[in-house]
Amino acid sequence: MAGEKSSPTIARIWRGRTRRDIADDYAAYLHEAGIKPLIEKALGVQSFREDRETENEFVTISHWESVEAMARFTGGNPRKIHHLPRDAEFLIELPESVQVLRIAGSFGLTG
Repeated sequence: MAGEKSSPTIARIWRGRTRRDIADDYAAYLHEAGIKPLIEKALGVQSFREDRETENEFVTISHWESVEAMARFTGGNPRKIHHLPRDAEFLIELPESVQVLRIAGSFGLTG
């Protein structure tokens, strides 16, 4: 049907770590500069945060109908990292890659 979204077949997983003392600031920045634009293009987006003793890890999983759809969003190579303008200021190290996985199944999740 027109306007109906496709089912995701691909998940793109990004990970980044920051110091605990700036984690809240990065979380707000990541949402505004990274998550909001992604929500407009992906079929779905999940954002995770793990608070550790000395650092915080952020994980963003975006869901796509195909590798081709993901490549259109990334401007070519879907595994290529597109750092946000202030990532170098916040992140302990800049990630060099993302993980791209085929979705084998999804059980018990609701929107």
